[in-house]
Amino acid sequence: MSRTDQFLGEAAKYSANNYKPLPVVLERGQGPWVWDVDGRKYLDCLSAYSAVNQGHCHPAIVKAAQEQAARLTLTSRAFHNDQMGPFLHQLCELAGFAKALPMNSGAEAVETAIKAVRKWGHKVKGIPANQAEIIVSAGNFHGRTTTIISFSTEEQYKDGFGPFTPGFKIIPFGDAGALEQAITPNTCAFLTEPLQGEAGVIVPPDGWLRKVREITRKHNVLWVDDEIQTGLGRTGRMFAWQWENARPDALIVGKAVAGGMYPVSAFLADQNVMGVFNPGDHGSTFGGNPFGAAIGRAALTVLVEEKLADRARELGDWFMGELKKMQSPSVVEIRGKGLLIGVEIRVEAGTARPFCEALAQRGILCKETHDQVVRFAPALTVSKADLEWALPKIAEVLAMSFKPAMAGVH
Repeated sequence: MSRTDQFLGEAAKYSANNYKPLPVVLERGQGPWVWDVDGRKYLDCLSAYSAVNQGHCHPAIVKAAQEQAARLTLTSRAFHNDQMGPFLHQLCELAGFAKALPMNSGAEAVETAIKAVRKWGHKVKGIPANQAEIIVSAGNFHGRTTTIISFSTEEQYKDGFGPFTPGFKIIPFGDAGALEQAITPNTCAFLTEPLQGEAGVIVPPDGWLRKVREITRKHNVLWVDDEIQTGLGRTGRMFAWQWENARPDALIVGKAVAGGMYPVSAFLADQNVMGVFNPGDHGSTFGGNPFGAAIGRAALTVLVEEKLADRARELGDWFMGELKKMQSPSVVEIRGKGLLIGVEIRVEAGTARPFCEALAQRGILCKETHDQVVRFAPALTVSKADLEWALPKIAEVLAMSFKPAMAGVH
């Protein structure tokens, strides 16, 4: 029995069956590359759903983690620590907001945003108690908590988990007219991703974010931009909203905030929104802990000093152009921004899963999303030479066809 089979068997025996990962067992990583327990090397083109934009085990982030782990890891928010303030200062200056509220997972930061905008709606805008509405986009993915899945349009995410949290209205993604029509006097906020990753790398029409900014400002509605996956350089700008210079009222960040070294997230806004919180209103034992804050400081520094957003833009434009040259009959469309690229597979050619399995056999790790899309999102530290190595292998796989009758044979 191979080491891979040993670990797969152990996971199958003891793990809840809530994921369907590729049968690859990874044990180490460096930069854009990872190695499995049997010594096989892969180009990681998922980057932990963009959590490792800085690459696996970046030396500067590892050094910060090691040094802080030996000093102090957790104080809780009952006391101050010497890392949280500098981290939030750095994050606020990078994002262009006055205040930040640190949390851990992306879902926690989204929950923080929901609480903030509802309280703003009730206490500042004057919406009657318990009547605040939040507009969201169809196809959204903001996390897995009960409240967040309440406004998901993916039925599997909701099946068996009700009753659900009320107060949300769903409109088509990228439709400015639908947004304006959905606004009522009780609307407190519009929560959306600027580009939908989990939905299949869905890119909205040009100018949509500017229209969102105009409409929400006109109607005194907060616009909350969820950049957990698209932010911190992934799309070729530090934040995707910067492509249209349409600054939101609030920003949600996570994943790459700590370079994949530790879960760190945050909700950012100016004082007019963040001022609704009072001591005791909201919190987190681990949010803002010195270990995560020290790692976050190093991770943000790497993004800036290595100009990773610029790299994502330049390499992403080139890489997407090379993918489009392949003109595979199995492909419907290739779309994305920066190094967040989706390749949509024709239904007649099968689902995306066997394409991802074939890529893994050739040393390239991707993961299907929404059945028909192969997502390419390597670390922003990836080199052009790395991608040139991958291109002929990708071309070989995209030239294949996995008929629906074969799609279940893995």
